Amino acid sequence: MTTSLRLICAAVVAASTLAACGGGGGGGGGSSGPIATNPPTNPTTPTTPTNPTNPTTPAPWAPGGANTGADPDVATLGNAFDTYWNYCAKPRTGTDPYTGKAYPDKQGSLRDELTFLRAWTHQYYLWYNEIPTDFKMADFTDPVTYFDKLKTPLTTASGAPKDKFHFTYESAEWDKLSTEGIELGYGVTWTSSGATAPRVWNATIVEAGSPAEIAGLRRGDRLTVVDGVDFINATDEASVAKINAGLFPAVANETHSFTVTRGTTSIPVTLAAKEVTARSVKNVTTFDIAGGRRVGYLTFENHNAVAERQLIEAFNQLKTSNVNDLVIDMRYNGGGLLYVAAELAYMVAGPNSNGKVFESLSYNGKVQTTASDTVRFSPSAYGFDAPNKIAAGTALPTLSLPRVTILTTEGTCSASEAVINALRGVDVQVDVVGSQTCGKPYGFTPVPNCGTTYFSIEFKGVNAKGFGDYADGFTPTCRVADDLSHELGDRNEALLAAALTHRATGSCPATPSATAMSLAQPKTLVRKNVSELKIYSRPR
Repeated sequence: MTTSLRLICAAVVAASTLAACGGGGGGGGGSSGPIATNPPTNPTTPTTPTNPTNPTTPAPWAPGGANTGADPDVATLGNAFDTYWNYCAKPRTGTDPYTGKAYPDKQGSLRDELTFLRAWTHQYYLWYNEIPTDFKMADFTDPVTYFDKLKTPLTTASGAPKDKFHFTYESAEWDKLSTEGIELGYGVTWTSSGATAPRVWNATIVEAGSPAEIAGLRRGDRLTVVDGVDFINATDEASVAKINAGLFPAVANETHSFTVTRGTTSIPVTLAAKEVTARSVKNVTTFDIAGGRRVGYLTFENHNAVAERQLIEAFNQLKTSNVNDLVIDMRYNGGGLLYVAAELAYMVAGPNSNGKVFESLSYNGKVQTTASDTVRFSPSAYGFDAPNKIAAGTALPTLSLPRVTILTTEGTCSASEAVINALRGVDVQVDVVGSQTCGKPYGFTPVPNCGTTYFSIEFKGVNAKGFGDYADGFTPTCRVADDLSHELGDRNEALLAAALTHRATGSCPATPSATAMSLAQPKTLVRKNVSELKIYSRPR
């Protein structure tokens, strides 16, 4: 049997021969594949699950119980957060560096952690009534494996999983990534053509100042060798294990060797892993086009907390440059914080959008919605906790544009798609240049418990016009393949060139050069599940 690399599992988040493949409860700091391709459009009709008859009536819950006996009746579990939250088999001690407060953990047991997960998913999971009942808590020895079962097993008419977006992450790593944009690695993001040999992986994003940039890696470089193993063709288990160890370092300063090709030249590099801080906003610049128009441009790669200041500074710069058009490059932006997306949309649309619906969230029918479940266009910054944070209430700069162009690929997901949908909902014309977006109208409220943060689909979002049916993604106005032969922000890069041409002439351009197309075959971004999110922090 051919062994698959853990980041390029054929079924994206289905189980694979390597345990660390994402979505299947993957957890830990382990890397995992994209969680948002195309969500279902025609799910099969579920049957109403019934609880199996328990041989004995479970005793009333008390913390610290053994993981034995019958499961509790989900109908009687009550509120997960009021009763079971933070009772841990191994409580953490000390101070949480991200809250400055003592960890909330209390002495409990594995059974308490499992009970919390079951109560929470029964209360909030979008498809709670489709969770199977053919397993018992007593069969599990860790909460992450149990959580992996707490999702719908149903498939669409095409056989694809209905829920591809179910995963976990170590809380400390999630806080570091979402708050500061810090991630252990080499500072290079790859694109992959798939799991089977011959494999084609190309460097897509190389972070400034990262080990990858310092070693000389460039966008478009093709990976050929990892620690002496033929990356392109190796299929045996030992070779794949060695490749995985090299690609996904477990600790800082772990060193591995690689060979990439650039054109016909082979380039050997040695990379030592470190915690890399990735900028969310890059390449802020302007381009003058026909008709006396000045087009602003920025690359936007993550809706995280640090993006708030970076976006405000970028829009201030563009406003000072007197732009009257805008291209936002979100081709690799998998999403993130919904309020950051709303701030971005307001800065594009301006005061005419103030108070209008950015996105209304719909839940599973049991969750009572409130006014706070409607995210609105707002002229003020949220003030996310982040290094060098923006003060809450800071006035947002605006360009007040009637039209914007957004660059996309299959890696444009979730909160990024919400920006497209929300702007269209307030009648801003959004031209999409690139390829079909991933199609993820669903979102999460991350739930931490005992050192693990859980992600389970809780809501679907619609815009001011009530539209949210983009499970197949948004179709591009001009279909253009990603161009790895040019740096992002280069006027000659295929997507940006197409956007500028379309804005100047109203027409989509001719096919890009043969060189660009040879590097632009359909590929998937190799990134963690948490890179493709729409996050709304709902009060519990």
